[in-house]
Amino acid sequence: MTEAVTSSAHAPSATRQDLLASLDPLLREWLPRQRWFAGKGRPVTGFSLVAAAEVLPFDANLGLLHLLVRAHQPPAQGGTAHPGDCYQLLLGVRETLPPRLAPALIGRPTEGPLAGRSVYEALHDPRPADVLLEAIRARARVGALRFEGDARQEIRDGLIPRLMTAEQSNSSVVYGDTFILKLLRRTVPGVNPDLELPLALARAGCARVPAPAGWILADLAGDTSVLGVLQPFVQGAADGWELARGELAKGEDFSRGARALGRATAEVHTALAGALPTVTLGRGQMEVLAAGMTERLETAVQAVPSLRPYAPGLRSAFTALADLAGEGRTWTAQRIHGDLHLGQCLRSPSGEWTLIDFEGEPSKPLAERRMPQPPARDVAGMLRSFDYAAHSLTHTVPGWADACRAAYCSGYAEVAGRDPRTDPVLLRAYETDKAVYEVVYEARHRPDWLPVPMTAVRRLALSDAS
Repeated sequence: MTEAVTSSAHAPSATRQDLLASLDPLLREWLPRQRWFAGKGRPVTGFSLVAAAEVLPFDANLGLLHLLVRAHQPPAQGGTAHPGDCYQLLLGVRETLPPRLAPALIGRPTEGPLAGRSVYEALHDPRPADVLLEAIRARARVGALRFEGDARQEIRDGLIPRLMTAEQSNSSVVYGDTFILKLLRRTVPGVNPDLELPLALARAGCARVPAPAGWILADLAGDTSVLGVLQPFVQGAADGWELARGELAKGEDFSRGARALGRATAEVHTALAGALPTVTLGRGQMEVLAAGMTERLETAVQAVPSLRPYAPGLRSAFTALADLAGEGRTWTAQRIHGDLHLGQCLRSPSGEWTLIDFEGEPSKPLAERRMPQPPARDVAGMLRSFDYAAHSLTHTVPGWADACRAAYCSGYAEVAGRDPRTDPVLLRAYETDKAVYEVVYEARHRPDWLPVPMTAVRRLALSDAS
């Protein structure tokens, strides 16, 4: 991405460099503490300003500053040099911060155009959050920012905003239980699947994914980045993770919900296959796929030595896939969710399942997230999620995860016409790859959870899907 600095029609008289210099010491302390900051464990050595705009012009009381800031950090151990991640920041500016906004305070610059003012995370403040919705409604342009929307969906006045606190990698604001605006914190240029796929599904008439009502883009030096997506809010919905754990806590079966979720997943996959191009994966592509899985396994064994005894059995899942491709077997690949698990699914009070968050794995390059892939990857992710739910409480219910997994696949087959279990080599390879990833993640971030994927690793290393 070519670095560019843009300004709004209401830009401060000071230079952008002065603005960034005044914020630099505050952001170095504040940014690494945010849940959505991706570079944890490495110091921030500096910032460069990609874009700046005053969405709400400064006055004596309140201003809203929109920044795209690139954070520079040394590479991770064993990693290569990286230009730095670009983050979307929405900063409120007030002369005096009301007590209710004290937890949102970032700091008070001592120099530059903001000297002496209170700078804070603006999404905690209803007025700046409301300005974003107003801009989408008005199809506004502010500097490099472009606010767009679907004219068929009315965005009425008076929707009270509230910031959701549960997300990890992004931020979301709910407006009056009518809309939810998801703001992507780490931004990259290009077509983001979190907007691309819901738009395609809306055109295809698939009701399993809320149709985008609006979106925020940044046009920078010939590149366009997706910054946010506004969608209808599923009022009263509960996410699949909490629903599954709730049933488990009561010792009740979740098979009925899992079967319905399998049908919903298949409906989305079917709609995506009809709306966007599909490709056929033959020997060459599948050998590359299997080689990538094998490479990730070898890296994981080095990072988590407890994997070593199971490595030969796990590796056999990938060699079996490559061998099957070598015998002439082909697979159809299409656009998929890319990061499917129970937490990405909502069930409405009427019992209908909705799939959300099509961004894919944010740590993966955008081009990789947009590649067609076998639907079995999504299925494997959900099967692993049932396993996690089964082990998330202090007590376990024997056979609970197996029943959910079977019901989900059966529900999927009712819509897709093909049970994922009838392609066991492919499904085992994807589930193994996912479990290996989970082992590394838990070892680094949540050691108490490590037994969950390790249990799956032992099972998968001993299984023979051929």
